[in-house]
Amino acid sequence: MKPMRVRLPFADRAQAGALLAHALYGMRRRDPVVLALPRGGVAVAAPVSDMLDAPLDVLVTRKIGCPGQPELGVGAIAEGGEPVFHQDLLEKLGLEPEDVAPVVDRERLELARRVKVYRGDRPAPELRGKDVIVVDDGMATGGTATAALRAVRVRQEGRGTSTLAVPVAAGDTVERMRKEADNVVVLAVPWGFRAVGQWYESFDQLTDDDVLDLLRERP
Repeated sequence: MKPMRVRLPFADRAQAGALLAHALYGMRRRDPVVLALPRGGVAVAAPVSDMLDAPLDVLVTRKIGCPGQPELGVGAIAEGGEPVFHQDLLEKLGLEPEDVAPVVDRERLELARRVKVYRGDRPAPELRGKDVIVVDDGMATGGTATAALRAVRVRQEGRGTSTLAVPVAAGDTVERMRKEADNVVVLAVPWGFRAVGQWYESFDQLTDDDVLDLLRERP
């Protein structure tokens, strides 16, 4: 799909989600499941869920930080999946996956905690044979999206399709993600992409309570 003609910056995640929902409307008849990457992706996915009349749930992901430099992401992990590493970056840093194993273990614990907060005792949605739409508020490197899509593939057991849907993304990342998802839907691929937040007028951080409120309002 070619990017739509949209005016940047988006006002906020709700507006971006409404525009994204229109771009995805053709999937309504396929009875999809919408999975949002918390926290910001949930606010974008909510209008998508509403317009497609599709169930909304979360797919929790965590960045894997470099030992000693936690702000530098060297990979990501999603619930139900295995760690996905930026191999080129690991090589540049002189690291092997086992060198970041303690970080992965900590992130698995935090991932499990967040799953408990967002989903409680509810089971994860059944994805086998389903068309799944993975939604986030934007995509810079694509690390968390890659981890999420691979986890979805495992749960689909070879049946169903995956669609990655984001309002805005870096161009080179979009091309890489076409190898990870059956469909990639992006509203805007602007030049000079530095961070997702630069393409929103309002980009406040959501809280866990914000996420829970959005999930309670939908099936």
